[in-house]
Amino acid sequence: MEKKVKGTRKGYTTGACSAAATRAAVLGLINGSVPDSIECDLPNGQKVTFAITESGFDGVTAYAVVIKDAGDDPDVTDKAALTAHVRLLPNDLGQIMLCGGEGVGTITMQGLGLEVNGPAINPVPRRNIKANVESVASEVLKSAGIEVTISVPGGEQIAKKTLNHRLGIMGGVSILGTTGIVHPYSTAAFRASVIQGIEVAANQGQSVVVLTTGGRTEKFTMKELPQLAQASFVQMGDFLKYALDTVVKCEIPQVVIGGMVGKLTKIAQGETITHANRNAVNTGLLAEIATDIGVSDEICAEIRQSTMARYASERMEELGLINPFYQALGQRVIETLQTRYEGKFHLRVLMCDFDGNKLAEVEGEV
Repeated sequence: MEKKVKGTRKGYTTGACSAAATRAAVLGLINGSVPDSIECDLPNGQKVTFAITESGFDGVTAYAVVIKDAGDDPDVTDKAALTAHVRLLPNDLGQIMLCGGEGVGTITMQGLGLEVNGPAINPVPRRNIKANVESVASEVLKSAGIEVTISVPGGEQIAKKTLNHRLGIMGGVSILGTTGIVHPYSTAAFRASVIQGIEVAANQGQSVVVLTTGGRTEKFTMKELPQLAQASFVQMGDFLKYALDTVVKCEIPQVVIGGMVGKLTKIAQGETITHANRNAVNTGLLAEIATDIGVSDEICAEIRQSTMARYASERMEELGLINPFYQALGQRVIETLQTRYEGKFHLRVLMCDFDGNKLAEVEGEV
């Protein structure tokens, strides 16, 4: 039997699934029964048919459920039941009111471009949901309004696996998506959350944003910088380019990067996306740094031949040169970023080991 190639199948966003469920539910409201499948207009102009896995109409409210298929993209909302309940609003001629139900997060902080205390349904999905309502209910809207309530049963638990709480989105997931399509392994939702996190920090008036590569480095930087608001800390993961481009766009004057040897080396060598599956760590660069701080040619050759950045760090520790080595690495990070972002912000680089212990820090103008 031929083995299936992983990572090739596209999926659909929570926004697209919500729009499809809404369109089907509105047809149920109009016709008295909800269809088993629905063709939905996506934000990118495509038409896609979705299966309706559950539905009902009690004479007042119609509902429909679309199970999210994220394709081959790793996504915490995969298989979530995106549900739309709709009902007529006799006194609200032509209005389409969008509400958040169970499992959809509530906005609690300014900075997301959404109404505080309103549902976490992003602008593109909002427009797409309303456009699909208008497509099938133009006649109904001449004499009444329609209320649409999006819910995601279990969404509060799903949201605990996301960074929503850091953005002030409480009690559930966000309804997201700019095209309606999820591309395999694009991790588009995470990339979007990085950008959104920086925008929230800027909109709250934070003058410093702390970019970390993951949970351990974030915990380390929070310990080092206890005076900063939580909104200043953004886990950028591998998305350095998107993070720093957003910093520049938002005119945030100070940036702190917290990292360990592998990711820092990737940044120093000019990688803007630092994922391990992309270009390999340049251990030749680490050997060059070791040479600059007086390490023997023999050890530098061993570092160059290794495939792991961590090996260089371990050898420096054995030699008692860990601080000067990381000082030099941090300086390389600053010099590399100067070539792309010259004059845009002040940069501080905080470096730790794999147990979260501080090794060095450098700072300078980029």
